[in-house]
Amino acid sequence: MTEKELQTYLLKRFPKEDTGCDWKEMKNLKNSFANDPHKDVVSYLSGIANMECGHLVIGVKDGTLDIVGTDLSKFNFDSTSVTYKMVEMCPNLPTEGLFVEEFVTTDTGKTVWIINIPKHLPRRPVLAHKKKWQRIGDSLVELTSERENVILNEEIVHYDWSAEVVEDAGYSDLDEEAVQKALDGYCERYPKRANDARNWSMETFLDKAKVTKNGKITRTALLLLGKEESVHYLNHPAEMVWKLQTGEERAAQIFYPPFLLTAIKLREEIRNYQIKIFPSNALLPSPVPKYDQRSLLEALHNCIMHQDYTKKERIVVTETADSVQFQNAGTFYEGKYSDYIEGEKTPTKYRNEFLKSAMLNLNMVDSQGFGIHDMYEHQRDRYLPMPDYDSSTDTHVIMVMPGQVINIEYSTALMENSSLDLTTVFLLDRVQRNKPISKEARIRLRKLKLIEGRYPHIIVSCKVAQLTNMEAEYTDLKGFDDNYYKDLILKLISDHIKLRRDKIDKLLYGKLPNALNDRQKKNHIDYLLKCLRKAGKIHVGANKNWELGTESSTPK
Repeated sequence: MTEKELQTYLLKRFPKEDTGCDWKEMKNLKNSFANDPHKDVVSYLSGIANMECGHLVIGVKDGTLDIVGTDLSKFNFDSTSVTYKMVEMCPNLPTEGLFVEEFVTTDTGKTVWIINIPKHLPRRPVLAHKKKWQRIGDSLVELTSERENVILNEEIVHYDWSAEVVEDAGYSDLDEEAVQKALDGYCERYPKRANDARNWSMETFLDKAKVTKNGKITRTALLLLGKEESVHYLNHPAEMVWKLQTGEERAAQIFYPPFLLTAIKLREEIRNYQIKIFPSNALLPSPVPKYDQRSLLEALHNCIMHQDYTKKERIVVTETADSVQFQNAGTFYEGKYSDYIEGEKTPTKYRNEFLKSAMLNLNMVDSQGFGIHDMYEHQRDRYLPMPDYDSSTDTHVIMVMPGQVINIEYSTALMENSSLDLTTVFLLDRVQRNKPISKEARIRLRKLKLIEGRYPHIIVSCKVAQLTNMEAEYTDLKGFDDNYYKDLILKLISDHIKLRRDKIDKLLYGKLPNALNDRQKKNHIDYLLKCLRKAGKIHVGANKNWELGTESSTPK
């Protein structure tokens, strides 16, 4: 933008100074971070933050918004590093949503910064120079006790990022193909309204679909239907990244709005060849797609709908040889993923309520809590392992969709068994894959006599083995009674008089349960030798060889 265009833009966006907006020249920005209350940046940050938050415009004349610019050449500040400086100098200043917009005029090269000062809940007074400040009109004063009480007692109100109106955006910023696709989705969702809907104006349709607000473009509208070149209005990356990582093969692609269209394009990048499954009720193998197309799109739409957009992160989809991983910023907003497996829980609130409503109306998602349930059912229908969220953290939801069966006979038999509900199938699937389950889940499965063993070395029970025709595998996992292994040790030492430990390990490693890893097998052999030694049946002789003890009764 030219200097004149930037001034016009700023006047339109910030028509006046008030408790939530201040214009400051501050030409020498470095001095504006000095210990000079009432005159520097951080004092005004405190003052605006302790109101309803807002913006500080730097590099313009107070009262006129004439562009004077901020001299960045004399010191080592940029729009990123200055954010850290602000947080350092302003205790209690929230970091989420705090960022600097930088504009440089194309004709005069002058720099203007707009500091976005977010509201943080629960509220705490923000300090500068060890004092608390507030705005009264366009004046900066020390925080009054009345205002501080308001801050400390302010009710936590949910902030819906997706519902915000983007004043500078218009209908010309929306993609025509995406709008048409949105109309088709709306008519599929509400077939009784279809005839009327196709005669509505675009403005009427988008308002009724809750994509826009009273004819104004929202962030939701730009995410779902906006042109790629209109993303800058969001002050957000608004990107979905697909990465392929299969052996030596590497590929990546970035997808931008309109997400209504590009989510489908991303899904098409995922390699979805046919694999063969062998159900016991079929004479021939059944070819099925590696991934269920509905589940892939459901997972991607979930990322879009539930992403915490205040984190300003991208959605990342990573495809490997045997799975696809979906990652979005944030955590589960209500409950845990396991609450939704049976499809009985209906969420009562959403992080992005406005975005959810739009995606529901455009037939992109379901809002009754069936999305996760359907993904699990689709995996069960195709005899494949259940999706899992094990990699999720305190900051990200990560869902992995398996595209490969570890034990195909067990999986097929388990999925076919109609006597097991979906949650039980999910839990037994985790046991099969040596994945942890909660204490509550273990108690549940033990009551049903579906698992055996001590945590963490649990295995499916004899009952499950019989249900899934896996009796031999069950015995292989369970192993033998400890007396069997003790007899083997005594027989081995008796035959050879004395033996080093590695010979005993060699004998037992292949006979111990397959459910144990190498370290666990070693620990169990330690336990067996200890028991025999305490009973006086063996002892350690010369050169650390194991020999028979005085109480030994060697098996014949």
